Amino acid sequence: MKELPGKESVWLDSYKKNEFEIAGRDVTVIRPKKTLRSLPWAWKGEFLDAFPGTELALLEQGYHIVYLEHNNMFGAPEVVAEWNELYELLTTQYGFARKTALIGLSRGGLYCYQWAIANPEKVACVYGDAPVCDMRSWPGGKRSGDGSPEEWKSVKKVFGFSSESEAMEWKGNPVDNLAKLAENNVPILHVYGDADTVVPWEENTGVVDERYKKLGGDISLIGKPGCGHHPHGLDDPTPIVDFIMKHTE
Repeated sequence: MKELPGKESVWLDSYKKNEFEIAGRDVTVIRPKKTLRSLPWAWKGEFLDAFPGTELALLEQGYHIVYLEHNNMFGAPEVVAEWNELYELLTTQYGFARKTALIGLSRGGLYCYQWAIANPEKVACVYGDAPVCDMRSWPGGKRSGDGSPEEWKSVKKVFGFSSESEAMEWKGNPVDNLAKLAENNVPILHVYGDADTVVPWEENTGVVDERYKKLGGDISLIGKPGCGHHPHGLDDPTPIVDFIMKHTE
């Protein structure tokens, strides 16, 4: 494997990481202690350091973990374009596997799904953890969820919506654009809390589940009874890691 660029340091006192920039954004690539020949990798959409159980387990299995910092951009077209640039760099210059596993935690689900929808042939699988799949649910709060008025304003600004009605009628949310993923046989796993009032599972995971199955897609759910939006992940991430490994090796 060609040596990665940028500053080298340590992530969570355990693994070496490289930090560099692409398109003016900060990139972090965390390296396993033993690199696999096929260079499998997982791309986390947001909150790199949050609830890292799955990422640590993947590193133990020889996976690289990749993160491109894009705070409060909600998977907008600018994000997709810069993810495209990083993907090309990693796969053509550094030999990373041509298909990546996506980890969409909370609003990170927007980043992962929007990029996956634009690039389904480059996606090995999608793992969503209480993922936002419809911005009208969060941060909009237009149905049963708590919502976040300030971040809803940010959504309208980032996407250039001129009015509330335009934002509500927009057909670009992940829940509305799953067909290409199904056509490309992209497997999906969602973990969710059934007491989540921030990103209500019925309005996000539940809709994805129903629509993806109707499209003939492969989707599995792991529900956590009585759990809210936090904590993310599973106490034992083995089912998540097994899912990712099944579809990337």
